[in-house]
Amino acid sequence: MKQKILALCGGVGGAKLAYGLSQLTTPEEIVFLVNTGDDFIHLDLYISPDLDTVMYTLAGVNDPKKGWGVKEETWNTLGSLKKYGLDTWFQLGDKDLPYPYKKNSIT
Repeated sequence: MKQKILALCGGVGGAKLAYGLSQLTTPEEIVFLVNTGDDFIHLDLYISPDLDTVMYTLAGVNDPKKGWGVKEETWNTLGSLKKYGLDTWFQLGDKDLPYPYKKNSIT
């Protein structure tokens, strides 16, 4: 059995590391262990910012200008939440928002 590479990742820098390593290896050769120490509950959703950033970067859908979130993001839902007085300090965009809902439904 061939040994695998274990890469510890967190945040934007960890996402860049994961992307670089993914270009040098095959998916069968590498495992990414992503920081969950910064996870939290927001609007009754379990949010994993580092995991999301690594996932979006590896999928090629991250926003390269900000380094986090989804490219070409819109903020309509966030604006509506703010209008109703809900907490909007954490920037969940319209394209980003479905992921924590799906994650919550399977955990």
